[in-house]
Amino acid sequence: MDYQAPQDLLANKVILVTGAGAGIGRVAATTFARYGATVILLGRTTAKLEQVYDEIVAAGYPEPGLAPMDLAGASSDDMRQFAEVLENTYGRLDGLLHNAALLGERIPVEHYDISKWMTVMQVNFNAVFMLTRQLLPLLRQSAAASLVFTSSSVGAEPKAYWGAYAVSKYAMEGLAKLLAEELENTSPVRVNILNPGATRTRMRAQAYPNENPATLKSADSLMPLYLYLMGDASIGVNGQTLVAD
Repeated sequence: MDYQAPQDLLANKVILVTGAGAGIGRVAATTFARYGATVILLGRTTAKLEQVYDEIVAAGYPEPGLAPMDLAGASSDDMRQFAEVLENTYGRLDGLLHNAALLGERIPVEHYDISKWMTVMQVNFNAVFMLTRQLLPLLRQSAAASLVFTSSSVGAEPKAYWGAYAVSKYAMEGLAKLLAEELENTSPVRVNILNPGATRTRMRAQAYPNENPATLKSADSLMPLYLYLMGDASIGVNGQTLVAD
């Protein structure tokens, strides 16, 4: 996407990024900060979040918040308490990027380990629902909040052997479209789905171990699309699926 974001695009905005410790989430978090946002870094590995925090602070961008949370074991009550902390600290949420996800196994459903299936569904769908549910009141406090769900081509159309990952992303897209309709005329929150496509990440390497990563686009090249969705230029864009490819 050839979107030229103004340098103050996200000034004074508070944006939560899940999976912010590595990959696309890390690049999105640092990019949002560079354009003026106060970014809340959510991830399961504190050391990785601290590295992103240090990078943002060293660059002179707004000081981010740290939110260590393992979505695989997080309960709705954990997320309710997290929402209360955000409300007391920031008072609102202007953006939420659901980026954290697990790939899981790529095998036939009849051979899929049930406990592994449940873990993928928890991280990729149940936690996404619970976190969104608890944070909607904060998103409503924004003048123009953006709620972005990260999906995949197998989320739009599940393919054989993609197992719980495909099913969880398919369910997540359904949740996103449902919310887009519910919130369109009742709140300032816009809801969209983002499919980053084939990108040079660790998850992509897991899914396609024989693929040459040099043939894939970088996470940095995706950022104009991410900035567009988080910034006010996308106000009025709701219920859409945007594909980076």
